[in-house]
Amino acid sequence: MKTHTALIAEDEPLLAQTLVNELRALWPDIHIAATAGDGLSAVQLALQHRPDVLFFDIRMPGQSGLEAAAELAEEWPSGTPFPLLVFVTAYDQYAIQAFEAQAVDYVLKPVRAERLRQTVTRLQNALQQRAQHTPTPNLQQDPVLAQLRALLNLRTETNHPQHPEATLPPLQLLQASVGKALRMVPVAEVLRLEAADKYVRVFTLDGSEVLLRTPLKELMQRLDSQVFWQIHRGSVVRASAIDSVTRDDTGRLSLRLKGHGDTLAVSRLYAHLFKAM
Repeated sequence: MKTHTALIAEDEPLLAQTLVNELRALWPDIHIAATAGDGLSAVQLALQHRPDVLFFDIRMPGQSGLEAAAELAEEWPSGTPFPLLVFVTAYDQYAIQAFEAQAVDYVLKPVRAERLRQTVTRLQNALQQRAQHTPTPNLQQDPVLAQLRALLNLRTETNHPQHPEATLPPLQLLQASVGKALRMVPVAEVLRLEAADKYVRVFTLDGSEVLLRTPLKELMQRLDSQVFWQIHRGSVVRASAIDSVTRDDTGRLSLRLKGHGDTLAVSRLYAHLFKAM
């Protein structure tokens, strides 16, 4: 029998050790490849060990579990199935509703053996089903990535708005500071957006560039998803401006915009936008 591996990312050492102990008791054949105390370390260790299962705390210093999973999906090597995901979370109605809606497993803090037993059974069944599929499934069609993509689109990440039923109207203008002046940039003139540290770089159709302080994920909530396509964790483009899309030998996609020579990477999380390929 193949020994499966797991990685645990949890910033509370006592809880992390409890999870390790409970997992070993319920799943003697599991090998805990590593534990991490923050999202950045979790990504690095996961790429190093390539575990079968990830237990990610939804709230960690520097990078949430959801953000870490998204970054890992972009860096994950071709030809290797993406790890099964289990999120560890304190009770949060909106996060739990999101996990259940997308069939993503979760474990509530404090970890209880009976609930974890259900998770272990689901993981074992999923790994058995995965082993029966040959060849290795294409990462772009991996159901785990589809679940992760859906979670990212929901924008819950346990930082839900106080009034989730309220829908803000689409943005028509972006307010950007240029020196001591305020420049009004019509959304109709935006070519692409790129996250950069605490700012978002906005490139316009006429070739100019301005900086916004609004996080990219907040902007995406107010932009038409049919007009602006997110192609990477930190990159959004006007769909009608895409000139060509190419695939390299490893299966990774990249694109060029009309009239621009730069090549932009397309994350596997968003490769489904180009189904024809």
